Amino acid sequence: MLHKIHGKQQNSKFCFVCGLKNNFGIHAHFYVTENQELIALFTPSEEHQSYPGRLHGGIASAILDETIGRAILSKYETEVWGVTIELNLKFKKPIPLNQQLKVIGRITNENNRMFEGTGEIILPNGDVAVTAEGKYLKVPIEKITNFDIEENEWRVVELETDPKEIEI
Repeated sequence: MLHKIHGKQQNSKFCFVCGLKNNFGIHAHFYVTENQELIALFTPSEEHQSYPGRLHGGIASAILDETIGRAILSKYETEVWGVTIELNLKFKKPIPLNQQLKVIGRITNENNRMFEGTGEIILPNGDVAVTAEGKYLKVPIEKITNFDIEENEWRVVELETDPKEIEI
């Protein structure tokens, strides 16, 4: 299925998932689709392995948690943040290193205090490697942490390689 990209979300400085200056991070970029799903693109390297040549399951969990949790940011004019309450994963296939992976997340249910979502890690051949379901509590960022936008370099980083559409 072809997903048209309607926007891109922010990256930060040191976040493990999206931090562009985190030497050990996965440097994911997040794209908002026309139907308000979120697609993350990233390429894991040797630093992210468990068994040789395979992505560590904890890192698979982290990217799915981040992608589902960030999907709520696309629904509102102001930023709505989520704190993970529950995350359940099913590992279906091994995930290779040094290949671009696609992660899709969507909101499936929400009320004024919580939201739920699902997501998948998609292999280069189109197979689903991991599925996830999560529950999140909506919390203002100032109740989560002392977050300085400038200090954390929270901004959209445009790349020449940013896609206009993504095939999944």
